[in-house]
Amino acid sequence: MRDVLYLEQIEQAEALLKPQRVEILRQLAEPRTCTEVAARLEQTPQRVYYHVKQLVAAGLVEQVDQRKVRGITEGIYQAAARSYWLSPRLVGRIGLRRARDELSLGYLLDLMEEVQADVAALDRTAPELPSIGVSGEIRVPAERRQEFLHDLQSALQELFTRYGGAEGDAFKLAVACYPKGNDSD
Repeated sequence: MRDVLYLEQIEQAEALLKPQRVEILRQLAEPRTCTEVAARLEQTPQRVYYHVKQLVAAGLVEQVDQRKVRGITEGIYQAAARSYWLSPRLVGRIGLRRARDELSLGYLLDLMEEVQADVAALDRTAPELPSIGVSGEIRVPAERRQEFLHDLQSALQELFTRYGGAEGDAFKLAVACYPKGNDSD
């Protein structure tokens, strides 16, 4: 089972975005038969099998084994991934995007889409996957916002200059800085 399956086909999204199928996927976090899933969800095995067939066709579920029960072969299925990421490209864009402005929300959304696609494409079976994720909160008074953004941009530019040679392993660095929404607890 993969950690993440990045969905870029509309058929996959359509198969996933049905509440009944999401519940079936949750049940298939562990290998199970349609009969076992049906009992847990209080559904008929035929109804569950119909949805599992659709999920298999979309590549969201895999048959991992089979067994004979009273002369009938029964499939054992498992979800293809622990998480599913839906590509923003499936929704599409409305209107034209202005020229890339690094200080705009539109640019940030484009960057997040790019990062999401890049991370989903990584080979998670590789023995060593050097990466880092850092998140934190910084509080900046309104009168110092421009100074902060300038300092951040300068620090990153210095890293790009220092390590931007043509030799060695290539890494992609994406930094997102955005206003934090209000906490609603």
